[in-house]
Amino acid sequence: MMFQGLEHTAIASPDPKRLAQWYCDHLGFHINYTYDVFYFVKAPNGTMLEIIPSEGPFERPGMKDPGIRHLAIAVDDFDAAHRALQEKGVKFLTEPYNNQGNRLVFFEDGDGNILHLIQREKPLP
Repeated sequence: MMFQGLEHTAIASPDPKRLAQWYCDHLGFHINYTYDVFYFVKAPNGTMLEIIPSEGPFERPGMKDPGIRHLAIAVDDFDAAHRALQEKGVKFLTEPYNNQGNRLVFFEDGDGNILHLIQREKPLP
């Protein structure tokens, strides 16, 4: 097959090293590769983000503005993960809620990008 899927998603940050470390400290990722001022962080399930230097002012996106709107973080124990982020002072954008048997809550990373926790009742097909 020619196309295998997403290798990584890039996030532009005014301080890539700080944001990469935020993903390590808050979500259990680890920095798996760096070059110059570029940082790749890898999640326990193998997915990766590349944190790159940004240019220009940050404009906080709305939850439903056009474009990429959030990164979903899969968790095994929603309540424990939510509590751990609360204890680390993460800014939440919603209260936890249920949607079709799934538990969700939206929050911001260290730069204000939108993330959400999700614990699915059944995996997607």
